Amino acid sequence: MQPQQPHTAPAPTAPARPRDPHRTRTVVLSLIAGLVLGAAGTGVAWALSGNTASSGGGAAGDARAACRALDGFDPAKYTEKGPAGEIALNRYAAADALSASAAAGDARYKPLAQAVRGSRERLSVAFEFNAEVKKELDRARALCEDL
Repeated sequence: MQPQQPHTAPAPTAPARPRDPHRTRTVVLSLIAGLVLGAAGTGVAWALSGNTASSGGGAAGDARAACRALDGFDPAKYTEKGPAGEIALNRYAAADALSASAAAGDARYKPLAQAVRGSRERLSVAFEFNAEVKKELDRARALCEDL
């Protein structure tokens, strides 16, 4: 006869936690913010690495480049997956970075930088291109027309 093994009850397990939609949103927004910051850094590095004498650099050049980026930005494509969404994301980030660079170099471009930054800040709160976001974006584009 073999010795009997003592019977052990299975260890109690914690109940499964329901999936937290806020945590998922936080993770997704963190990833998007990382992409945006990376794109902005790339845009600034690209803008600053050019030959300022031949590329029309300086604050005025940065402001014009920001306006070109805004001109090519389509808010409808901002949330698309794939190349169209990446292009929209990067152009929006570049417009922000370049307008901020222009404002740092010349205070005349501060309203442009504030309008672009304002639209991005409103977007980060609303998570969509609502009327307030579009109003700031339209203001930035109107300032570009006056350059």
